[in-house]
Amino acid sequence: MTGPTARCQGPRGPRLPAPRRHVLARHLLAALLALGTGAPAWAQTEPETKPAAAPPSALDAPLFYQLLIGELELRDGRPGNAYQVILDAARRQADDALFQRAVDIALQARAGDQALAAVKAWREARPQSTAAMRHEVQILLALNRGQDLAEPLSAWLAVAPLLERPGLIASLPQLLQRLADKQQALALAGKVLTPWLDDPGTRTAARVALGRAHLLAALPTQALGLARAAQADDAAAPGPALLALDMLPATPAAEALVTAYLARPDAEPAVRLAYVRSLAQSQRYADASRQLEQLTRDKPDLPEPWLTLGALRLELKLPKEAEAALLRYVELAGSAPPPAAVAAANAAGAATGSTASDTEDDDDGPSSSAETGGQRDLTQAWLLLAQAAEQRGDLKAAETWLAKIENPQRLLEVQARRAGLLARQGKIKEARALVQAVPERTGDDARAKLMAEAQLLRDVKRWTDAAAVLGAAAQRFPEDTELIYEQAMVEEKLDRLAEMERLLRRVIALKPDHPHAHNALGYSLADRGVRLPEARVLIQRALELSPGDPFITDSLGWVEFRLGNRDEALRLLRQAYSARPDTEIAAHLGEVLWASGQRDEARRIWQDARGRDAGNEVLRETLARLKVGL
Repeated sequence: MTGPTARCQGPRGPRLPAPRRHVLARHLLAALLALGTGAPAWAQTEPETKPAAAPPSALDAPLFYQLLIGELELRDGRPGNAYQVILDAARRQADDALFQRAVDIALQARAGDQALAAVKAWREARPQSTAAMRHEVQILLALNRGQDLAEPLSAWLAVAPLLERPGLIASLPQLLQRLADKQQALALAGKVLTPWLDDPGTRTAARVALGRAHLLAALPTQALGLARAAQADDAAAPGPALLALDMLPATPAAEALVTAYLARPDAEPAVRLAYVRSLAQSQRYADASRQLEQLTRDKPDLPEPWLTLGALRLELKLPKEAEAALLRYVELAGSAPPPAAVAAANAAGAATGSTASDTEDDDDGPSSSAETGGQRDLTQAWLLLAQAAEQRGDLKAAETWLAKIENPQRLLEVQARRAGLLARQGKIKEARALVQAVPERTGDDARAKLMAEAQLLRDVKRWTDAAAVLGAAAQRFPEDTELIYEQAMVEEKLDRLAEMERLLRRVIALKPDHPHAHNALGYSLADRGVRLPEARVLIQRALELSPGDPFITDSLGWVEFRLGNRDEALRLLRQAYSARPDTEIAAHLGEVLWASGQRDEARRIWQDARGRDAGNEVLRETLARLKVGL
């Protein structure tokens, strides 16, 4: 046995009639300390109180010394003997604390069968003990003995307090996912939960839990049906919506359950934050922004949504709107947040496992809700404000925001942003030196520096230099698929298409589930109008690996256009542009509309895109090739 973890507190000491209780306890404590051990939990005593207040206890001198012998056996490296002595005492006294101690000794010795035997003896002596049932479930899971779990789980649910039972039911899928056989876990969930599907107090929780078990068993259709039934039963419950969120983006039909719940005035902010996270992971930034705008209207004093809203607006090339959101975050986060905001943030963390600002994928910024003296770490806000100022072309303001950052763990990010400002002023040598001078503590730091330097060079279109940096990086990290992928993208800019294809196929060979490598290769073929059936297969595979990704959907629309399927191309490109109004997607959608005779709409889309990103190369090339003046 690899050893289950005992997730329980040590037993409390039984009480003796005073003053004899404290005399014996002090002698035992002194003896243990003299032997160089700490006192066991059952031997810990409280300060002397009035003798008359102490209740009687079954702990007499023989039992007291039996427990001492057990602890001494454990101290001297004989856990098997200690286990037998303590378990014998537990059986004699039918005492929860002593049974707990016997289980702990077995677990510490990695003796799973003995721990299970102690728990069974515990349940026999104390049939209503939820602690014994919980420990039996945990030990059976650690031993991967799913076939024995139905009885203790059912018993545990049966004796759980009425108000606690729905929460316990909701936690069952998380417990059962530890079983290696997911079909066995599903069958077990069905057996345990079926009795609670008709109980008004538990049926919604039971349906959601059973839905999660189906989802873990790769049965999304059945999971969706249970989520729908649960929401029909209790439209105000967040559980069905959270289950539906876990089904996205692979099961698009589940999204209707989420939006239906969020349309309620009493919808929990945590669910909306979880939805924002799902949308952002699918790069549906426009949809995510709309949800955050709603949340900031409903909960204007909750800081984190403002931070994420600012980040998303930057992705959408809306720097002024991003600054407004970020400054509001700074205003709220720069002082102790109001109690309502704390409660909402805690609820969000409980429901989603993290905050919405995790879309930035950083561990040290506001997503950790780090607070000192009532204030959050504002590092991420300063970085984003610097980026917003840079997008507006105000390099001086960008440096002012960067100067506020004193977080040494974010040094590379700060220096890379400063290097970008230098590069935009033509100071390429100084910019590269700034990145190269950042200290390296680990191999990951070295890799991150190389990636930052390459990105700096790509931003200023120094493709040959970027290729050299990435080539050197690939020599140091030959199996790093992200480095190889970036190298392929630079080779494409240098028009070395055969090398680009070789590198992308190497990425796919090393990591067959890399969606962007499939998409990049497929798009490259489609854009050149060559091997179009192969391009479609590659892009469809990319979309299977990353469902709903607007850039991959754009690529599929583009290859359909190249194949002459204009209606399908328009459908896909509209879908991609609605999810993320990116300038390159706008260029493709506009071209298909133009070719389809819908020229007014094409002009409108191109004008909107140019207003956000006038320097975009794809848009400029498209307008020049089609001889369109806006």
